[in-house]
Amino acid sequence: MIGFTYKNDVMNLRDLEYLIAIDEERHFNKAAERCFVSQPTLSGQLKKLEEELGVQLVERNKRQVKMTEVGNAVVKQARRILVETKSLKEIAQRFHDPMSGELHVGLIPTVAPYLLPKIMPSLKKKCADLQLWLHEHQTAVLLKKLRNTELDLLILALPVDTDEFSDIDLFHEPFWLAAPDNSAFANKKKLKLNQLEGHEILLLEEGHCLRGQALDVCFSAGAKEYDGFQATSLETLRYMVAEGIGMTLMPELAVPTNARRNDNIKYIPFEKPKPLRRIGLLYRKNSYREYTYQVLADIIKKQMKLKLT
Repeated sequence: MIGFTYKNDVMNLRDLEYLIAIDEERHFNKAAERCFVSQPTLSGQLKKLEEELGVQLVERNKRQVKMTEVGNAVVKQARRILVETKSLKEIAQRFHDPMSGELHVGLIPTVAPYLLPKIMPSLKKKCADLQLWLHEHQTAVLLKKLRNTELDLLILALPVDTDEFSDIDLFHEPFWLAAPDNSAFANKKKLKLNQLEGHEILLLEEGHCLRGQALDVCFSAGAKEYDGFQATSLETLRYMVAEGIGMTLMPELAVPTNARRNDNIKYIPFEKPKPLRRIGLLYRKNSYREYTYQVLADIIKKQMKLKLT
């Protein structure tokens, strides 16, 4: 394992990962679970790190875990060290074989279950030596994990409100209206966006980027959010529509094919200009695995067979 000599001991990168986990979780058991070690092991390594540095990094009491002032400074530097270490590994991987090794990919919940079945067979076939680890989280968590080098690449809705990452467009995904099959819209083959004016739309809860995108569509159409309920997932929204409680905006990937439609829901596309969301890849700027990401993007775009607009 790579380490740093300090006095007569070796400070391992793993120790820095433990410290970062403690800082983010503010709970020893949760930090240990996240690092796949026992709580005594994590506490012991933290104590060893404090002894090596000669400072107290964490304040411990029964009510809370709090970083000391020097602890905050050390954690900040630890994150930089892990980012640079990741870059070293990427350099080596790039020259060895850019399409082999491990790759940790994060996806948002409104994309993962609908996109992965369409692209994974091709990725496995064309990138047989690339081991993909898939992680599903909301956007804020994914960005944090990408920033901290826990993830290498994200597939999510763009743009992201930060200039610290680079992105690659994959496709633009239209929204459809999902309405109960006995609603006033049920017999429509297509809708104009302004036909939603004055209607209430079921939306996801805070934290989902799709919520903000759907709210933008509602604002443009003169529609408003259904008051008193926010869903945790697209499938919850689908259930609510099927029960006749309201209607929602459904991204095209989540719209079932005719063969699978048996849920009391009518899915209706919009006329041009269609409301869209932009899906793409996001990665750390100047990553040495940029070639790998571009190859993956090309495979996904070809598989999806959707034109960017």
